[in-house]
Amino acid sequence: MSEFLEEVLSYVDLDEASQALLRDLHPRLAPYFPAVADRFYDAVWAHPGAAAVLTGPEQVDRLRRTLIDWMSSGLLGPFDEKFHEKRSRIGRRHVQIGLKQQYMFTALSVVRTAYTEYIFKLYDGEHAQPVVRAVGKLLDMELALMLRHYQLDSEEKLVARERHIQAERLIAMRTLSAGLAHEVRNPLNAARLQLELLERRLRRQFGNDVKLVEPSELANHEIERLTALLDDFLTFARPPELHLHEQDVIEICRHVVELERPLADKRGVHLQFTEPAPIVASIDAGRLHQVIQNLIRNGLEAAPRGGHVSLAVHNGENTVHVRVSDDGPGIPDDVRSRIYEPFFSTKESGTGMGMAIVHSLVTLHGGTIDLTTDKTGTVFEITVPQRRPG
Repeated sequence: MSEFLEEVLSYVDLDEASQALLRDLHPRLAPYFPAVADRFYDAVWAHPGAAAVLTGPEQVDRLRRTLIDWMSSGLLGPFDEKFHEKRSRIGRRHVQIGLKQQYMFTALSVVRTAYTEYIFKLYDGEHAQPVVRAVGKLLDMELALMLRHYQLDSEEKLVARERHIQAERLIAMRTLSAGLAHEVRNPLNAARLQLELLERRLRRQFGNDVKLVEPSELANHEIERLTALLDDFLTFARPPELHLHEQDVIEICRHVVELERPLADKRGVHLQFTEPAPIVASIDAGRLHQVIQNLIRNGLEAAPRGGHVSLAVHNGENTVHVRVSDDGPGIPDDVRSRIYEPFFSTKESGTGMGMAIVHSLVTLHGGTIDLTTDKTGTVFEITVPQRRPG
């Protein structure tokens, strides 16, 4: 039994005694199911908002038979995983056709009223009340199961909206980055050439005088650092075209782990990767390598000495999931909300481009990246399509 169904059954207290009452009610109430269904659709047709999702008599006839089956299975049970899946299909269908959730309450109110009226006709007063209470528990459970899919749909739309906002923000930052990189690159290259010329003249005239050469070497080092930063800007601002090929994701992960093992040993962090069977996907191996390496390195920097960073890969339904987790202190809320912003970094020497580039490359693959964090650690999970359309 699913955890959600078990929780709902417990909350409404639909125990064995109540279920026995419902099973006893079934053969008595079954002859009246068609009449209840008629009342149900009379109420639907009377409300334009609810009737708007109906296409005509043929659909209503089909839905009427479905409703009778729903009433029968609701009374009989059993309330197991099969029951849960059947109710979930109904809830998902209501969301798909755009039926407003308030009609769940009004529709079940019609059924509840009809059931109650028939129960008082079928049972004497002393025995009717427990049956009415059992039916109330059943319909409350039915309502909870169906409304859950409206909640799930709202959560999915919220996530999609947040990702859309993030994408628009990244587009704006890419435009800024591209312009900045273009304006800086030419004078930076000119400065490097002039510095090299100056250094050669100094060496010819004064030899390898450290006092004269060292400042020029230092300036050259800083120019190289700025050039590397500029390259990061361009990688973010003008994402490269992906070269998709059938690649073993496990092999890529293995290579990244081998490269990062010395850093893990130096920091005293246990880097773990339990290799599953090969998982082949249509990806850009170099770009996925860059993404995974960046996430592992961040995890190694976050984990305490003696801590752990774990890499895991598994298949989904036409997707590949790569999960990197650490047992560091977690990411504060104010940092989490900005983690994919370009130029934002909590590291003293950080450029703030690493996670922006990770997000960009994952998005280029048609994938998503999800973050879970608290005081016990952080988990990044990348999901990419196993096969790209076309």
